[in-house]
Amino acid sequence: MIRMMRIAAAMAVAMVLAVPFAAPASAHDTLTGSSPKKDATVEAPSEIELTFSAAVRLPRVVVTDASEKPYQAADPEAVDNKVTVPLNGPMPNGEYTVAWRVVSSDGHPIQGTYKFTVEGSPAESAAPSSAAAEPPAPEPTATNAASSEESGGSSGWLWIGLIALVIGAAAGAVAWFRRSTPSEN
Repeated sequence: MIRMMRIAAAMAVAMVLAVPFAAPASAHDTLTGSSPKKDATVEAPSEIELTFSAAVRLPRVVVTDASEKPYQAADPEAVDNKVTVPLNGPMPNGEYTVAWRVVSSDGHPIQGTYKFTVEGSPAESAAPSSAAAEPPAPEPTATNAASSEESGGSSGWLWIGLIALVIGAAAGAVAWFRRSTPSEN
């Protein structure tokens, strides 16, 4: 009976010790919209606009064509939940990748990429078509494939550390109770 009470007390102490370290469940902000939209076919845009689920800061946006030539004309600007970046023109017909990274309202960095296609560009009518001569776009590698979707940062490691802390506290409490109480033999 006394042994069961010690174990229950040790578990209660472990839970009390874990409460101050428990992090609230949080979902990182997400990209909720963009202009041009993901996988859209559009005329050459003059800017990229990204809309997030909450206010973001410290934006970084890179817009490249299939040959990885950049098209952003200036640093992106974040106002509340919108990030805009002006583009260099003219943009020839083809597929473009928008890679973005911001700090979400909870302080964690989030990032992602999406593609859109430009058709009917006035830049194409002035230059001869070289689509047949262009090499195919490179396949995603392990490094950039991981960044093609939104990333939530290190919250998984936070939970692993928190669980390890609770287990360690419980084991320490049990050991402390065993040493501080005389043996029942």
